[in-house]
Amino acid sequence: KSRETAGPAAGSSPKLAAAEHRHDAASNKNLCVKAAKEHNIPKDLSKILGNKVMETVLDLSYVKLSVVEMTCSGDADSEGIVSKSVSSHSDLIPGVYEGGLKIWECTFDLMDYFSEAEIEFTNKTVLDLGCGAGLLGIVALRGGAARVHFQDYNSTVIDEITLPNVVANCSSEGRRMGSGKDRKASKPPSKRPRKAEGSPDVLSRCRFFSGEWSQVSQLLLNSNKPCSKYDIILTSETIYNPDYYSALHDTLAQLLDRNGCVYLASKVHYFGVGGGIYLFEKFIEEKNMFRTSMVKTIDQGLQRGIMEITFK
Repeated sequence: KSRETAGPAAGSSPKLAAAEHRHDAASNKNLCVKAAKEHNIPKDLSKILGNKVMETVLDLSYVKLSVVEMTCSGDADSEGIVSKSVSSHSDLIPGVYEGGLKIWECTFDLMDYFSEAEIEFTNKTVLDLGCGAGLLGIVALRGGAARVHFQDYNSTVIDEITLPNVVANCSSEGRRMGSGKDRKASKPPSKRPRKAEGSPDVLSRCRFFSGEWSQVSQLLLNSNKPCSKYDIILTSETIYNPDYYSALHDTLAQLLDRNGCVYLASKVHYFGVGGGIYLFEKFIEEKNMFRTSMVKTIDQGLQRGIMEITFK
């Protein structure tokens, strides 16, 4: 199964349409900050997958976006991001929709790196930041992580994409739903993570959040059940817009354990938006809080890279 199924072709650049929206986003920036909320996991898991059509890439199931676009409306999409994205032919509407309905190619770069570098998730606390489909966090769950939290800007993405994907990959209900003949065969990863999906408590190890990064950080740290800092933070294609660098840096500083590590995957440059991995690396250096290391570069198609970030 080729990766184009889950996202754009290798030569495409996500979020190209962002440039034309940046002025509007800047105008609205001070008017509203997207509040954070935690999403409860429904007790009846079958309802989560009831109207979903699943596809498979590598060893993972994920919700077919075209079906979500046709079926998601009304209360299921209170933000209206599906209709707005479809009508504007845009994968990014800053301050409204931040790209979480699609799976971008750097997600697969990072998954490949986990396998190549034998990244250990066993008993770790993990945050999938800007999670979208949540595939990175799902890999961490399958690798035996003690706790995985998923965050996306949009609540619709969490409810209609992330949560169904986690259920489909990590619960007995999901395995029953996804085992039919409509599931497409796929090539398994070269190093198959240790699976935790048979455990009845997999979903009890997950929490789901939507909202702006600063608001989610406050919710996590100041709620009546505050969480400890994260051993590992995973994030992919979240640095396309330099306007967000300060918020992302602050979030990493607040939520990463002192001995923790961030794995960030990104394009080298996002045409039309201005962000990129080396620009963010320079931003981090100027803040003088973190140490960065470029652990992998990918030259096929648009240049991409994976950066490891730790506290100095």
